[in-house]
Amino acid sequence: MLRSKTVHTIRELSTQGKSIRAIAQETGIARNTVRKYLRGTPIVAPRPKRGSKLDPFKEQIRRWIRDDHLLNCDTMLERLRPLGYTGGHSLIRTFVQPLRPPRHGQRPVQRFETAPGEQLQFDWGEFVYEQDGQLHKLYGFVATLSYSRMRFVCFRKRCDTATLIQCFMDACEYLEGLPLAMLTDRMKSVLLEMEGREPRWNPQFADFLAAIGVTPRVCRAYAPQTKGKVERRVGIIKQSFWPGVQFTDVADLNRQALAWCDQRNQRIHATTGARPVDRWAEESLRALPQGFAWARYRLEDRQVTVDGFVSVDGVLYGLPASAALTGRTVQVSVQHQTVTIWAQGQVVAQHAVRTVSGTRVEHAEQFTGVAPASTRPTAPTPVGHQRPAPVPVRRELDEYDALCGVTRQEVAA
Repeated sequence: MLRSKTVHTIRELSTQGKSIRAIAQETGIARNTVRKYLRGTPIVAPRPKRGSKLDPFKEQIRRWIRDDHLLNCDTMLERLRPLGYTGGHSLIRTFVQPLRPPRHGQRPVQRFETAPGEQLQFDWGEFVYEQDGQLHKLYGFVATLSYSRMRFVCFRKRCDTATLIQCFMDACEYLEGLPLAMLTDRMKSVLLEMEGREPRWNPQFADFLAAIGVTPRVCRAYAPQTKGKVERRVGIIKQSFWPGVQFTDVADLNRQALAWCDQRNQRIHATTGARPVDRWAEESLRALPQGFAWARYRLEDRQVTVDGFVSVDGVLYGLPASAALTGRTVQVSVQHQTVTIWAQGQVVAQHAVRTVSGTRVEHAEQFTGVAPASTRPTAPTPVGHQRPAPVPVRRELDEYDALCGVTRQEVAA
């Protein structure tokens, strides 16, 4: 049975006045066959539908979209390759397009470009994960060098000022230098309020930036496009890295995030047309401070409990009894999966980071030489006193008259 295109050719040649013999010679088809199709008898056979390379993976893609809300086709392609998919990006995009939720139109915005080494943009994002059937929340810190688009991502349980400083330091260490300025939105950990046109900076963060020589800047109100590079990065992480990610703890998650950054920084950026890692060499970032001049900004104050513990992210870490620091303020730092506790400029204890809140990590010498609580002298117990209530005294009215100088005659009158 002939294909529809061949049948149309036969009929087109017939309308041009050509004979059956001429048509047969031109098309290479037998005259009887040409005659049969010109009579209109046969039904053209439909072209058999070939299977797609994506067919075995379509259900997996549907599960990603349904369960993990993954819609990024680049990420799907990365995850399908180890599963044996050999097709291209366009097959995935065509299949996913009708499954996407409808988008609302947005107005275009103007891009703001900066010179090399001038600016680091950063922002926080909230990320939801499931554990034992319960939903929990982490905070993702995302930083991007504005010129090269080199990116850095890490996750934390908190997003207060002290944590922001530590994340900023982690980003600068990953990027191997300091920018001239930083740009973010008007978060309270950076900007307390605007007094007219003058910003009132968070003093803790402002002191840190002043010490390392970085100028703070915040976006104009209602102009998020000035921080668009990092805001888009937060969205990309939520669309590409986060859907379906599996991790054992925050440390494991951060290792995966850094590996993801390393991979993405090697890709050609759509706007610049170059790999971020290549343009990074042009940034000429300033050198990081050395030694304690840099490390001291990782320290946070903590109060030592009566039983010799300090709390860090919900975990209790013990101190040696010989330090005699109960009730005093110490400093703690968390870096490279190690909690370091300082007192008066000296390290008094170090522990491996634990991630389960409520865990108690005792120091090997925490109770060395400490007498049991039952043998310690106890403070005197405060004592109150109960006394009988005063008994009211009953007096004759004459006594009151006498006190007031009133006689009986005056009363009678």
